[in-house]
Amino acid sequence: MTLTHLTDPMLPDAWLVRDVLQETYDTRTLTLTPANGSSAVYIPGQFSMLWTFGVGEVPISISGDPGTPRQLVYTIRSVGKTTASLVSCRAGDAIGVRGPFGSAWPLERARGKDVLVVAGGIGLAPLRGVIYQVLAQPAEYGRLIVLYGARTPRDVLYPKELAAWSKRPNVTVLSTVDRSGRTWRGHVGVVTTLIPRLQLQPGRTIAMVCGPEVMMRFVARALIERGLLPKDVFLSMERNMKCGVGLCGHCQWGPHFICKDGPVFAYSEIRPLLDRHEL
Repeated sequence: MTLTHLTDPMLPDAWLVRDVLQETYDTRTLTLTPANGSSAVYIPGQFSMLWTFGVGEVPISISGDPGTPRQLVYTIRSVGKTTASLVSCRAGDAIGVRGPFGSAWPLERARGKDVLVVAGGIGLAPLRGVIYQVLAQPAEYGRLIVLYGARTPRDVLYPKELAAWSKRPNVTVLSTVDRSGRTWRGHVGVVTTLIPRLQLQPGRTIAMVCGPEVMMRFVARALIERGLLPKDVFLSMERNMKCGVGLCGHCQWGPHFICKDGPVFAYSEIRPLLDRHEL
């Protein structure tokens, strides 16, 4: 996102809520438009700091289509005071936005290769921009494989889009839930149980993974066991980001500031940190 009149990254810019879409019982997607001439230029994988007056500020990954100008999209789960305030917004409300901040998914590096997206729960939101870009430029990439896991059927994010993506040529979408219900007819189990069903091509596959940290550790290990190189597996680490510009130190993780060096890292870069408990 390029702010056309602000130069201080610590000052929020005003954006207006255009649409609010109920995704699940605790998750909504907000579509924002600029209140004062700002433009939205970002790369999938980056995040913004979203601010509501009198409540607080929280980092949220951008989950829209990077090819759609002058709007920002965020899928937000209500898990605390600030996110509860955000999901309670209505059309016309104003939200403060800072950013975008951080690194992005390696879409340039993935050109000419298969793209494997593995997401758990709300982790599908930061990866949705990747899917949009690959689908918009099918000649630039190989196969698109999407593996998605949710806790229960009522937690599944973007079910209509998952179904639509699965019908596109050269696209495979596999979904699973940890606990099924009466109406669920799909796979049951954690998302790693979907990996053995794939025919992967190590050396020409780039994996992008987002979800709970424990899930990402097991997914990365499973993919490497299938022959993928650690440098070809990318994870999104979002921990305690407060300022977005590496000043406050809240998101320091070993030698890294996640807001500046991440949130997207190659597994080969952070593997020693992931294997160190309580870090």
